[in-house]
Amino acid sequence: MENFSLILAIVVATALAFDFTNGFHDTANAMATTISTGALKPKVAVAMSAVLNLVGAFLSVEVANTISKGLVDETGIRPEVIFAALVGAILWNLLTWLVGLPSSSSHALMGGLIGATVASAGMGAVHGDVLVTKVLIPAVAAPVVAGVAAMFATRLSYTLGRKADGKAADKGYRAGQIASAGLVSLAHGTNDAQKTMGIITLALVAGGVVAPDSDPPTWVILSAGLAIALGTYIGGWRIIRTMGKGLTDLQPQQGFAAQTSAATAILASSHLGFSLSTTHVVSGSVMGAGLGRKGGVVRWSTATRMVVAWVLTLPAAALVGALAESVTGLGDWGTAVVALFLVASSAAIWKISRREVVDHSNVNHVEEPDGVVTAAIAAVTPPPAGPVTEELTATIPSPAAPAPATATPDPATPATTATPPAAAV
Repeated sequence: MENFSLILAIVVATALAFDFTNGFHDTANAMATTISTGALKPKVAVAMSAVLNLVGAFLSVEVANTISKGLVDETGIRPEVIFAALVGAILWNLLTWLVGLPSSSSHALMGGLIGATVASAGMGAVHGDVLVTKVLIPAVAAPVVAGVAAMFATRLSYTLGRKADGKAADKGYRAGQIASAGLVSLAHGTNDAQKTMGIITLALVAGGVVAPDSDPPTWVILSAGLAIALGTYIGGWRIIRTMGKGLTDLQPQQGFAAQTSAATAILASSHLGFSLSTTHVVSGSVMGAGLGRKGGVVRWSTATRMVVAWVLTLPAAALVGALAESVTGLGDWGTAVVALFLVASSAAIWKISRREVVDHSNVNHVEEPDGVVTAAIAAVTPPPAGPVTEELTATIPSPAAPAPATATPDPATPATTATPPAAAV
């Protein structure tokens, strides 16, 4: 019993550590556009987001119930399985944070849980219908819906504000953007903090501490809310940079449209119990807002890297979770090995991140290349392909080529330097 209590305590502590990484990993979802447009100073933005994440954690338990009751079979799940799932989720969060990619903490958690459960109890322990209807379908549909809504909202904003005073309109949109960013933070706490509540409740059920089908206890709700709020305040500045400046250059009208569309989608999904990725929703709305402004450009090279990370999140976290479960299944020493591996890997990732520090002071200092697609669209006349290009370049002078140097004397050069040697004698 003493050994089991220690394992359960380790699982709860690890779940709160994941919640912390979820907070700083997903700060960008609420505040990246607000910071990039200058509507709020970086430190003020993350402090506001942290408070609202904590408040949002108390608004609903529907998503928590999806995790604790719906995704996997509660019976036969050991605390070690949940610990292995959290290892996969935390490592994926840290790796994607290191490279500045806004991947889904939610899918990392669910991927780790699925992989560890399959390794422990087989495929039959995973409820496939819940996985498809409440995880996979929303993962595909949500960013598309939010992106389309943000695109039309952006166009509507510019249309309605066409005759408005420029400075007054910008000030109004900045105020609206702050309000909508607060709404996204509240929605993030309502949706993402619940995932940790669900995983801790599942561990408590597995350990016999609470009855099956129980809602999260109050202390679980409070601790999960505090952990995600603290992580949000720390600020995932690398991902904020990518979300705010790497995808597109946003103006206040676009930021307002993107945040409002994202908040609406997240709150609706939380009410329905969908374990939605707030990262997917906000990324989709930012891209939609970029396309909604006339002349706006989305950097598709960055977007492509993000989508690749999204696709890899579930299987990568599942693989790590399954491997961790295989080791923890060997006994207490196996669990200790996995715990040491998690601590060592996390420390190594942190040390690597210190080579190039990104924080509130330089989060907006970035020059992101447009990428292949944008450069191709911007090119007016692409050169001929193949050997003909070299022949034309060698034989036909460019119309824009400057005249020979001898045709235009340099005004800074004395006249005597242009005199031939023979005339000087």
